[in-house]
Amino acid sequence: MGCGTSVKTENQTKKSEKAIKAAVLIQRWYRFYTARLEMRRRYTLSIFQSIEYAEEQAQLQLSNFFTFMMDHFAQMNGHGPDLISDIINCSREGQRKTMDYEMIEVPDTYDGPQISFPLTVSDTNILLHAFKQEKQLHARYVLQIFHETQNFLKQMPNVVHLSTSYSKEITICGDLHGKLDDLLLIFYKNGLPSPENPYLFNGDFVDRGKNSVEILIILFTFLLIYPNHFHLNRGNHEDPIMNMRYGFTKEIMQKYKIHGQKMVRLLEDIYSQLPLATIIDNQVLILHGGIADTTDLNLLTSFERSKVRGTSDNTTNFLFLHIKVVDILWSDPRKQNGCLPNSFRGGGCYFGPDVSAKLLEKYNLKMLVRSHECKQEGYEICHNGKVVTIFSASNYYEEGSNRGAYMKMGLGQTPRFVQYQASKGTRKLTLHQRVSAIEDSAFRALQEKIYAHRSDLMKAFKEHDHKETGKISISDWTSSMEAVLHLDLPWRTLRSRLARLSSDGTVEYNSCFEDLQIQQPNKEVQPSLVETLQRYRTDLELIFNIIDKDHSGLISTEEFRQTWKLFSSHLHIDIDDETIDDLAHSIDANKDGSIDFHEFLEAFRVVKRLDGK
Repeated sequence: MGCGTSVKTENQTKKSEKAIKAAVLIQRWYRFYTARLEMRRRYTLSIFQSIEYAEEQAQLQLSNFFTFMMDHFAQMNGHGPDLISDIINCSREGQRKTMDYEMIEVPDTYDGPQISFPLTVSDTNILLHAFKQEKQLHARYVLQIFHETQNFLKQMPNVVHLSTSYSKEITICGDLHGKLDDLLLIFYKNGLPSPENPYLFNGDFVDRGKNSVEILIILFTFLLIYPNHFHLNRGNHEDPIMNMRYGFTKEIMQKYKIHGQKMVRLLEDIYSQLPLATIIDNQVLILHGGIADTTDLNLLTSFERSKVRGTSDNTTNFLFLHIKVVDILWSDPRKQNGCLPNSFRGGGCYFGPDVSAKLLEKYNLKMLVRSHECKQEGYEICHNGKVVTIFSASNYYEEGSNRGAYMKMGLGQTPRFVQYQASKGTRKLTLHQRVSAIEDSAFRALQEKIYAHRSDLMKAFKEHDHKETGKISISDWTSSMEAVLHLDLPWRTLRSRLARLSSDGTVEYNSCFEDLQIQQPNKEVQPSLVETLQRYRTDLELIFNIIDKDHSGLISTEEFRQTWKLFSSHLHIDIDDETIDDLAHSIDANKDGSIDFHEFLEAFRVVKRLDGK
């Protein structure tokens, strides 16, 4: 029996060892699998972010174009600058008209939310319930809320000082970008604002998402009801020109038609009155973007902020203050010491740990809280724990691309972060499916960017291909991609999705473009013009929206010709008038003399050749 028992024990030991080895192998495989997925998630986020920053850089550069446009539009066919002046430089008379909300009647047929003034907590419940059901608040109520918010904000200082001695802690939220589901989820998880539950929203309430109007209505309503316990900082998207480019102006005009222009003008003044920063318990500085090595909180406290109106402000007398405001709205932290111009965004700066430490020490502060950057987990801590980024818009780039988060902190407390993801669709997918879907979307956006710079990329590639083989080294390919696109991406990692390798290990650079094409409205349109239109399509759409005063989505073919001539002149693009006229004629498919520019932009979308479209 002893011998049998020994054999049995030995067999059990061998089985256990095999089981342990198998478990270790499975564990290693799973770690490798999840690590690869995490790497793919990270470079996917970096693709979206780099493209976003490149667009923002172009946005800031367009402020120079508006000055050019104002100076030169009068010289073109006798048309004066009035086409855009009433949007870029609203007259005081025009702004006064936005206050006539009392003249607007609410018809008996209106079935949306009914609210009364002065606003009460019951009104917030009515609004939240109605917006969940996708109902729209009447323009009369919206304008009155905006008008009362405007009057209230005029009394606010540039830098607000708060204390948590009564409430014990305050909730800090970052960018929302028109994502109403995120705001409703925050209130569900953390409770509605009240004197016992104060909130601070740190800018970028609007643009990109489809419910920016509803978010502003909710935020402004709580601000009016709880002026001492609900607070707003200005972000870089609280700016009328940014709203034209990133969708909020279009949203207002589509939802409120004839009253939309009044709202747009009123919001420009509201934006300029929003506080620029908040200091909690004399210890924590909260602002939207960041700081520079020249940031002076005393200066920010003292100047008249309504004079600085964001990216559209070119007033010489306030240029210095304008730069300071751009710094705090647009800057980003980085790991290296020092302060450098933020070349990727085109505005603000990159500030290092030494810059953060110096400012905090100078003003006897302990922490800087900012937003402005999408983070995969909804927040990030850097600069030796002294700088926190909080971002509250989940699924920012794509469904499942990132979590949102909010931050809770009080006097002497360690900050706490609450994460969430307002997404029903992604929960049904596996992790691999979610990552693959986001990755595909990111690469589509990147391929559009690559195709839009095809000529410059081919020129850069050929400089390394002296024998005209159609092949260059991986190193030359990656350096050419970065030199032309300036996206600061891990090109070696991305290469397998963008270009084909030959048998000798070199890159066949023509393969970057061979499976792509731009679907265009007319085969006679010159390829060079197609590429140019693709490259500047976002800028052209913004300019189109300025000329399209009623935001009907239509402009005349003559207005299109003038716009493109002006734009090509500003960018020194050599395209003759006949080519522009041919393009305008080809776009006007029904020959009614008007151009639907949104359909035009879609016509120049980059697609796969094998899409079957």
